[in-house]
Amino acid sequence: MPENAPKTKEELFAFLDGLGIAYKTVDHAPVFTVAESVALRDEIPGGHTKNLFIKDKKDRYFLLTVEENAEVDLKQVHTIIGGSGRVSFGRAEKLMEYLGVIPGAVTAFGAINDSEAKVTFVLDADLMEEKIVNCHPLTNDATTSIASGDLIRFMEATGHKPLVLKVTS
Repeated sequence: MPENAPKTKEELFAFLDGLGIAYKTVDHAPVFTVAESVALRDEIPGGHTKNLFIKDKKDRYFLLTVEENAEVDLKQVHTIIGGSGRVSFGRAEKLMEYLGVIPGAVTAFGAINDSEAKVTFVLDADLMEEKIVNCHPLTNDATTSIASGDLIRFMEATGHKPLVLKVTS
């Protein structure tokens, strides 16, 4: 396997285990959108996420992780996250290159693949008020539940200092 190959969910779990972070994973049919994942709500408690992979005018990349039903004003969010000019969605090729995931499997856990810190991670303040946050474990056929504070600890262990900002309306 190439040295820069994206991590697997098993490698993610081993990393979390090494940090002593508790988590629970539920396997399910692949889901590609928030709408498809609604059926899992009764089975998986906590805050469910959607992720926006965006870039600014200077080609700086950001991953916004927000509560699944929250709205983000893409015309204004650059002023909150420190972006240069309005943002647009990042291309799938950059998503794979930087976070090691495909569209539909975008996750804050992608920080484990961003070894060069090409992406700024932004966790919505409202989402982080949840005790438990649910994210895909690098694939969209499972959901991993983790304490919100442990999500930050995980990101810091990958070399990222996530921004916790109110980016939703």
